[in-house]
Amino acid sequence: MITKLIVSLTATLIASTVWANDKVAFATNWLAQGGHGGFYQALADGTYEKYGLDVDIQMGGPQMNNRPMLPAGKVDFLMTGNLLLSMDSVRNEIPTIVVASYFEKDPQAIIAHKGQYSGWDDLANAPEILVSKDGQFSFWKWMTAEHGFKDESLRPYGYNLAAFLNDKKMVQQAYGTAEPIYAAAAGADVETFLLADQGWSTYSTTIEARVDMVENNPDLVQRFIDASTVGWYNYLYGDNSAGNAAIMSANPDQTLEKLVKETKQLKSLGIIDSGNQLEVGIGAIDMARVQAFYDLAVEAGILEAGSLDVSKVATSQFVNKKVGMDLK
Repeated sequence: MITKLIVSLTATLIASTVWANDKVAFATNWLAQGGHGGFYQALADGTYEKYGLDVDIQMGGPQMNNRPMLPAGKVDFLMTGNLLLSMDSVRNEIPTIVVASYFEKDPQAIIAHKGQYSGWDDLANAPEILVSKDGQFSFWKWMTAEHGFKDESLRPYGYNLAAFLNDKKMVQQAYGTAEPIYAAAAGADVETFLLADQGWSTYSTTIEARVDMVENNPDLVQRFIDASTVGWYNYLYGDNSAGNAAIMSANPDQTLEKLVKETKQLKSLGIIDSGNQLEVGIGAIDMARVQAFYDLAVEAGILEAGSLDVSKVATSQFVNKKVGMDLK
C-alpha cells in the first residue's frame, strides 16, 4: 500500500514537473489596444500555452514606465516603440537587445486636413506644426535635416486634437492607428502621411530581452517569439474575437468598433505584414536595415557617430523563419 502511494505521488510529481509551463512576464509600452492584438490573441486562444508558456501581459500607460523593469529582471520581455530607444540602451551599456519587430513600419505619422496641402513636400510650408517634446528630439530633427521642415513652424503638441480640429491649416504629429481615427470620428477629413513612407526606416513595436536570457535560455526566447508571431497571424487573418475580448477586459476604454478600425488601419497603411515580412514572416529583422537607420540618425544629428555598436542593438537569431505564414 505504501509502495503504491509512493509510486502514485512520484508519478504525480513527475507529471506536474513535465507539464509545468514557463512563467513569462511581458510588459507593453501602453494601454491594451489593437496594436497589441497578436499578443493578447496568443494569450487568449491558448497559443502561448501550446508553446509551454504561462504569459503575464503587464500594460504600460501614461503613469507607467515599464522600460527599467527589463534590465532590473522584473519582466522577461519588453515592447518598445522604435529602434532609437534600443540604441540609447546600448549607448548607455544597458544589457538588452531587440529579438523581434512586429511592425515593419513605424506608425509615427503627420496628419493634415484633406486638400489643404498638395502632398508631403508641401507640409513643410504649414504655418504651424504640432510636435511633442520627444518628437522634437527625434524624427523632427530628421524632418528638418532631410525634408525642408523649419523650426519656425514648430509648436508643442499636448496630445489633444482640439487645435488641429479648429484650424484647417494646422498640421500635427500622429500615431497612424490612433489620431487619424479619432479626428475622423470628430468629423475631420484627414490625410495621413506615414514617416516610414518618406524614409524614416526604424522598426517599431519591437521586443527586447535581456542579453543574458538570449545567451543562456534561447529556447524560451524562441518559443515566446514564435507564439507571439502565430498570435499575430491569427489576430490579423483568423477569428480574433478572443484577442479583442482580452484587450477590452484589460482596457475597458476600448470597444470592438475601435479595435476593428485600428486593425483595418494597421493593414491599410502596411504597418504590419508588409515589406520584408511578406518574404520571411511577421517579426522580421534585417540587420542591414538596423545599420541603415543608425546611419540616418547620425546624419540627422539625432545620434553621434561611433556612439554605439550597432551589432548589439538587435539580433535576427529568432526571426526570419516564416513561422505562422501558413495561417494567412
